[in-house]
This record gives sequence, structure tokens and C-alpha cells, in this order.
Amino acid sequence: MRGIPATHGLKRGLFLAFALTAGLGLAACSDVDSQFGGDSGDMTASDAPSAGGDAGAPPTAAAPPVAMAPSSGGAPVATITPVTIEAGADTGTAVNKTIQSLRAQVAGLQQKLAANSGRLGELRNQGAGAAGAYQEAKAHITTRLQVGTTRGNPELVAEWNTAQGQLDALSANVNALSALGTDVTNDSSTAHYALEQIGATFNVSGAVDEDHRQLQLLEDQTSQTIVMIDRLLKEVSDGIQRQTAYVATERSNLTTLAASIKSGDFYGGGVIGAMGAGGVQLATAGSPLVVVKFDHPDVDYQQILYAALNQALQNRPGANFQVVAVSPTRGTAASVQIAQSTARRHAQDVMRSMTDMGVPATRLNVASTTDPSATTSEVRVFVR
Repeated sequence: MRGIPATHGLKRGLFLAFALTAGLGLAACSDVDSQFGGDSGDMTASDAPSAGGDAGAPPTAAAPPVAMAPSSGGAPVATITPVTIEAGADTGTAVNKTIQSLRAQVAGLQQKLAANSGRLGELRNQGAGAAGAYQEAKAHITTRLQVGTTRGNPELVAEWNTAQGQLDALSANVNALSALGTDVTNDSSTAHYALEQIGATFNVSGAVDEDHRQLQLLEDQTSQTIVMIDRLLKEVSDGIQRQTAYVATERSNLTTLAASIKSGDFYGGGVIGAMGAGGVQLATAGSPLVVVKFDHPDVDYQQILYAALNQALQNRPGANFQVVAVSPTRGTAASVQIAQSTARRHAQDVMRSMTDMGVPATRLNVASTTDPSATTSEVRVFVR
């Protein structure tokens, strides 16, 4: 599993967590920067097979029923029972030769149906295992953060890596499901084409009554095959959608956990709208997103800032931010100049915190101003 360095800064970002689409959720974690800093590497359709159709051959045996494995949530799923494609007598006509070819094609589709159903069962079992391991690692991290721990605790970093690895495995599982879906879609197209060919063969001259009897039977068997292939395709499609949404959501949760591990505090919900200690507050509509008043040393504003950015990016994933250093104008010219310098330093600290939380520097702009009504250095964050 890919490791992460002990010293870490959050780089993947809030905007990635909330701008993730279902398609992006399929990407492996190596496609984006590590939560804890460093480069991304630091974190850790085919021809149908022929089947027997010769004269006098015994009926073609279908593959045994294949029950697809239950999903991780234990929900029941469909059981795919392949149809037995019976061989017919060779009447010696040219039409019968066509029937034998079509029969072999449909029998090959039945074999692929059984194999693909088995693949789906295996992928579901793998996904359930990865999801269970991910949730276990995530629960360990959450528990430690709730009872309190040190900043950047390496034990939690290791647990985070484990959770990240399992989420990567789920992303790979989604990709495998997508590949399976492509194969099943191709089989569905082949089956529908075979059904059209069977219908067209009824109109070919030179057939005997036995040929048409075989065609009618093969038409029914092909229709049943299409129903089962389409059922399997729906199972695969539902699995892809469900698991893609899960991975995208948990990517966001991992972003929050990474920020929590860095600070040693649990960044839970219910923060939006609350007043922060140390002069930090969320502004009202039409005002700055956050106002941080540096009226005493070590103002703890990160959690309120994170929650505000979180909400802003959920509403506007492409938002930019302006960080404004505000200084008072009271006192002598020298004290005003000192206050301006202090305010700019605080603004740089807030910007650094925002980039640590994952907001790209290209989305940030810094400015400075004075405010006669201000009594202390402030930093105001606006959404642009």
C-alpha cells in the first residue's frame, strides 16, 4: 500500500471532494494529489464461440444456474439460469445450415451469460470486502478523534492510508464493473441481431416444415436469452451507480478526516451557523463568508473556516475566494502601519490554511484595506 510522509499538508482539496462527478469517482486515487502532501505517487467484445449443431447431436447442455452474489447490503439479486439450446436434426437444406450457425451463436451467448454472471458475483464480493475494511479503518480514526488525540498522529495517518487504499480498491472495482457492463452490452447487441436474423430466415425460400419448427424454437430461446442478458445488464448498471456514488461521498469524508487528523480535532457536522470562539464568526447573507478577528493570540478559526468553505463549495463548486486583510485606522501613523502589516500576515495565514484544506491557490486572491470601525486586525473571506 502506498505510504504518506509524516509531515503533511492537505492538497487534494475541498473543491475536488465536492466537484467530484460520478465519472471522476471512477478514477483511482493516484490521479489526484495526496491528502497529506507530496506527489500523487506518495500516497499510497468478442466473436461468439461456436457450439454443436450437427445432425444427430444430443441437445446442447446449458451451463448450470448461476446465482449472483448478494450485494454488500445483503439485498437479494436476480438468479441467472441459462436456457438450454437444443440441437435440431439436419434437414440438408441451405436454410438449415443457417439455422445451425444461428443456434451456435445463441449457445455461445448463453455460455458468456453464465460467465459474466459469475464475474458479477465475484466483483460484488470483492467490493463488499473492501467497503467493510474501509468502514473499519474510518471508524478507528473517528473514534480516536472524538476522544481526543495529537496533531498529525502517525497512528491515525496509517489508518487513513488503510482507508484510502480500500477506497482505491472500490474505485478499481467500479472500473471492473464498467468493463463487465461493456461486455454484457455487446452481448445484448449480438443477441438482438441474432433475433433479427432468425426472423429474416423465415422468409428465405427452400425451407421445409422442420426448418421452420426449429426456427420457431430458436426464436423463443433467443428471446429468453435477451431477457436474461438485459436483466444482468441492469444488475451491473445499478451496481455501478450505487458504488460510484458511495466512492464519491467517501472521498469527501476522507478529505474531512485528513484535515481532522492534521489538526487533531474532529471536524463534524453541525458547525455551519455557529459562532466560533476567539472572535470567529460566519457572516450573514451579502457579507463576507467568514470574518476572523485576531483580538488575541492563537485564534482557533480552522474548524469554522473549513465548515464555511465546505458549504460554499457544495453550493458553488467552481467558486473563487478573496481574502481581505482589514486593519484599524486608530492611533499614530506608525501604529497604523504596524496594524496593516499584522493584518496582511494574518491574511497570509488564513490563505495557507485554505490551501491546506485543499482550495487551490489559483482560486484565491488576497487584498488589504482599512476600516475605521475595526478595533483589531481582521481577515474577511469573500466568495467570488
